Parts: sequence; C-alpha cells; structure tokens
Amino acid sequence: MSLRLFSHGFDRNFFPFCTSKSGKFGGMALVTFTELGFYCAQADLYIDPLRRVPKALVTHAHSDHARPGMEHYLCHTQSVGILKLRLGQRISVQSLAYGESIWMNGVEVTLFPAGHVPGSAQVRLSYRGEVWVISGDYKTVGDGLTPAFESVRCHHFVTESTFGLPIFQWREQQTVFDDINAWWRGNASFGRPSVLLGYSLGKAQRILKYLDRSVGPVICHGAIAASNTVLENGGFDFGSWVDGSGGLTDLRDRGVGTENSLVVCPPNALRSAWISPLGNYSLANCSGWMAVSKSGDWGGVDRGFVLSDHADWPQLLEAVKASGAEHVHVTHGFSAVLAQYLRESLGLDADVVEQDMIERRDA
Repeated sequence: MSLRLFSHGFDRNFFPFCTSKSGKFGGMALVTFTELGFYCAQADLYIDPLRRVPKALVTHAHSDHARPGMEHYLCHTQSVGILKLRLGQRISVQSLAYGESIWMNGVEVTLFPAGHVPGSAQVRLSYRGEVWVISGDYKTVGDGLTPAFESVRCHHFVTESTFGLPIFQWREQQTVFDDINAWWRGNASFGRPSVLLGYSLGKAQRILKYLDRSVGPVICHGAIAASNTVLENGGFDFGSWVDGSGGLTDLRDRGVGTENSLVVCPPNALRSAWISPLGNYSLANCSGWMAVSKSGDWGGVDRGFVLSDHADWPQLLEAVKASGAEHVHVTHGFSAVLAQYLRESLGLDADVVEQDMIERRDA
C-alpha cells in the first residue's frame, strides 16, 4: 500500500497532513451516524453526506451518494470525471487511487474497490488501532468492467442491504447476457427495435460491454453517451456504440438504421419525445428488482432481466464474514432483516443505521 501525505492543492487546505497527538475525539467512536451522514469527527470528514458539508468523501458518483454543494470532494480517481460531469467542472475535488492513503488529523483514510460501478470505493478509516470500513454500494462478484471487490479486515463494517433478503440470489452474468442477446436477436429478425433500460452510470456500461454487435447497431441516449465518453477517456472500453444525443431521427438521416438496433437509455427517457421516432419497439428492463416481478408481468415492460450492480443475499453475507468485523452496521435497504440474521445466525453485534433521506435509484 502506498502512502501519500497531502500537503498542498486547495486554498482552504482541503486534506492537510496533521501531526496532532490528540486522543480519540471526545471518547466517541471513530465514526458516528448523524443527520448529515456518516461522520468521522477526528478527521472532520463526512462520507456520502446528505447535505452541504465542508469535506465530503463520496464512495461513488451516483446521485444518492454524490450530492451537489459540498465545499470539497474526495473520491476515487475514476470518479473525478463523472463527478465533474454531474456536479460541474468547477467543483473542488481531490482523488485517491485504490490502496493509496492520506492522513487527516491522525486518521488514515484509504480507498478499496467496491465492485459496484466504475470509480466505486469502500472507505477504510484507521485511528489508534480502531478500524472502520464503510462499504458504500458494492457487489463481490466481478463483472469484467469495474475493479473487483476486495475484502478489508476491520472492527466495524458498515454495509448496504439493498437486496438484503434471501430471495435475492443472482444468476451468473453470462447467462443473463445470453438471454439479452437472444431477445435482441429475436426482435431484430422481425425488424423491431429493442430498447433496454439501464442507469447512465454503471449499469449502462456493463450492458454495452457484453452486447453482441453482430445483431445490429447499439445506440446510446445522450446521458449515457456523456458518461461513456468520460469513462472511455479514462481508459474504459465498452465496445462500439452510436451517440444518440442529437436524436433518433438525426441518426436515421445519417444512415444509422434503427430497425435492428438496440437502444440503451435511462428510464426517464421513456417520458420524453426522444424515444418517439422508434415507433413500435420492444422494451426491457435490467434490474435486480426484476427478480420479484410476477411471471410474465415485468411492470410495464415487455421483458425483464435480473441484473444488478448490488450484492445479493449470499454476497452480503460473504462480505460481512470476510471483513472479520465484530460490529456490523446495516443501512440502505432491508436493513432490519439482514441485521437480525447477522445477530441470530452469525452471533454478530449488528444494528440498523437509519438514514431517512437515502434514495435507492441504481439497482
């Protein structure tokens, strides 16, 4: 693990190296749960804060974790471009690579891969022998796109629980993409465009990476195209795709056929005029929530594919066990169910962290 001592950069001395010998902040735990989010008082640092704070460490660039208005941001290197795309080019942002550390008033802060989306990170905070890991959103099974999740040993583990019920158990990724490509191929054989819903950061790029281009062209909504461009400039490769920012009619005028195409767009695009030129198309959704849809009823779409960038039930248990944590704090989802299971079945000290303003949008 490399070590960096931050000593320059921002006018307000964003993350200053400090040689203070003061003891634990007021005798409190290293991390506390406040109405603004997770807070490390010794470092004066918030993780994924809900409202404006001076110093915010964001675990990834989804809007329910990276909110506008912070004075300074700290994130993984791969998140910088997306943060600027979403929050503005003028934000004050500092980045770390995986495994790289900075010190903040004696607290060592290190980021590790979370496997959720490009740039997603777990946060390790260490101070005088006490170690906390805040997972952010994660999955433990590699997807070939995002750097794979790494288990980090700690005393306290803060875990998400978006899919924290035993019913949620994902199939192998290749099987899902075989189904997606077969669906697309079937639609194309009838000259019917295919529309696949996926959020513009993470899910969309994962879809793009595994589509069979022999079927037809892949067209991306403007929001996805913008994220693609930023990430590709950072070294990612999603395969060939066509930028649909100028509209689908414009693509036809430029000779891009849509009859056998697969269009990847965020769900809100269905409420806009952008999709209208496609005419009669087949619509599918990629989400972990498709696992609980009734047979043949996909919630307003023609087909549902169970594909999530979050850990399923077995992965959540795997991550907790691998952390070696004596204390587990559960948030973001079916928190009470998972915490109860950890207490009763694994004998862990597990509790629920309530954050009423958290929204889950990227499943």
